[in-house]
Amino acid sequence: MAEVVRMPKMSDTMTEGVIAKWHKQVGDKVNSGDLVAEIETDKATMDFESYQEGTLLYIGPKEGEAVAIDAVIAVLGEPGEDFQALLSADAPKTSATEKENETKEEVSTSSEDASTTKPTADASVTAESLGVTVITMPLLSDTMTEGVIAQWNFKVGDTIKSDDAIADVETDKATMEVTAYADGTLLYVGLEAGQAAKVNDIIAIVGPAGTDVTPLLNQKSTAAQPVAAESKQESKTETAAPVATESATVADDARVKASPLARKIAKDKGINLNDIKGSADGGRIVKKDVESFVPTAKAAPAQASSPAAATETKTISLPTYVGEEKYTEVAVSQMRKTIARRLGESLFTAPHFYLTVSIDMENAMIARTQINEVAPVKVSFNDIVVKAVAVALKKHPAVNSSWKGDKIRFNEHTNIGVAMAVEDGLLVPVVRFADGKSLSHISAEVKDFAQKAKAKKLTPADWEGSTFTVSNLGMFGIDEFTSIINSPDGAILSVGAIQQVPVVKNGAVVPGNVMKLSLGCDHRVVDGATGAQFLQTLKALLENPVRLLA
Repeated sequence: MAEVVRMPKMSDTMTEGVIAKWHKQVGDKVNSGDLVAEIETDKATMDFESYQEGTLLYIGPKEGEAVAIDAVIAVLGEPGEDFQALLSADAPKTSATEKENETKEEVSTSSEDASTTKPTADASVTAESLGVTVITMPLLSDTMTEGVIAQWNFKVGDTIKSDDAIADVETDKATMEVTAYADGTLLYVGLEAGQAAKVNDIIAIVGPAGTDVTPLLNQKSTAAQPVAAESKQESKTETAAPVATESATVADDARVKASPLARKIAKDKGINLNDIKGSADGGRIVKKDVESFVPTAKAAPAQASSPAAATETKTISLPTYVGEEKYTEVAVSQMRKTIARRLGESLFTAPHFYLTVSIDMENAMIARTQINEVAPVKVSFNDIVVKAVAVALKKHPAVNSSWKGDKIRFNEHTNIGVAMAVEDGLLVPVVRFADGKSLSHISAEVKDFAQKAKAKKLTPADWEGSTFTVSNLGMFGIDEFTSIINSPDGAILSVGAIQQVPVVKNGAVVPGNVMKLSLGCDHRVVDGATGAQFLQTLKALLENPVRLLA
């Protein structure tokens, strides 16, 4: 029986997609998992794989055309099968204004009903009645709201064991495995690699081979197809001229070997791929080729007709400068989304104030040199700061606290979060019970966290449970800065670089090594005097580091 293939929603903000390229033609055999087309979304150009099987009977949009979400883009079925009824059933109702309004009202009503109740026909269908196991997007961290499928380790039809890792999921902090927890056949995969799913959304179904899970999936669907069809009609009307132009460009460079992302960037910049020389195997054009391509500037028109005329009018001809406006846009990663959300919540919810103090680091520099002569692991200045902060927090528990709405939590343990820059953003692994650990122990632990962070191998146990955070930009030459509090911590310490500056000692100006620390406090739990007293203790520990070893 013929089945329609609809434009998938490949990102949370996508409303329509552009067919960048068809990899199949009408009449071709399509198997589950075959690459059917390349689709440009609002964020990237992505491969669209078929989860259906059959002969390609119909292709709707041409390359370069935009299609609304859920609109029909193709039909699969048996060779020679009549599929016109499917297309007619999906056609938008636009005969009269009254019918349009009626359709929108019906869609609104059906959408509201679908959000609260299941269709009557399928109400009795459950995973238990079908003997299948539904696998949903798991909550892999305390801040995770959605996950991206980094890769599938199995395909539809494969036999799955309960302890198999069926997929790798990219969260806001790491890439982690999702376990099937069921034996059987992989019957359904809900999204492609690279796509995002909300926590608890269905991502796969495992059960006995041959089980039809369509009734179960239909319970999750909505009755919004007429709206999608109208959007498709409006899109074609509003963008008829641009689409025609884009189609001509696509046709002009359609035979050029290029990656989907390179093709999208070139299209956004209005660059013809024929003008670019590819650096990949076989002359294939990749992203860096497009970004580094500089179009040849056209000759500027003459500004003055002749030297004589210029002399007579006494005007000055300015040279013409030909420049190019360019930019690059990248999709927001899961990590960056979470950083934006959490730090925004912290900054606009917690009333921040900052205290700054200068530390004489002469003794700390001498102590570090002596420690590293005998320590099994090289100790950094940041390790010394982490240790000193933990010791100071034991004396000032009010700073080692967090706001809980109707109560304040005063932590008796000192778990120090150490902010680390990674490729996609920022991670904060936690050194637990830092006040009781040696400097060498802290150093080894921080180095291990740094390696895991770069490899995206940190687990929730590594980054959860901080009571205070240290952020150090001194290694980048930053003299002084302030940080946003890492909720639910009540404070954060910003560590600057050690600077060689003139200082006054015993009435004389002499060279000195000074480091500035800025304490950011949540004023709901930490008062100014409390923060100042904590900094006094921290200053005394860093200027006399032998006290850390006592």
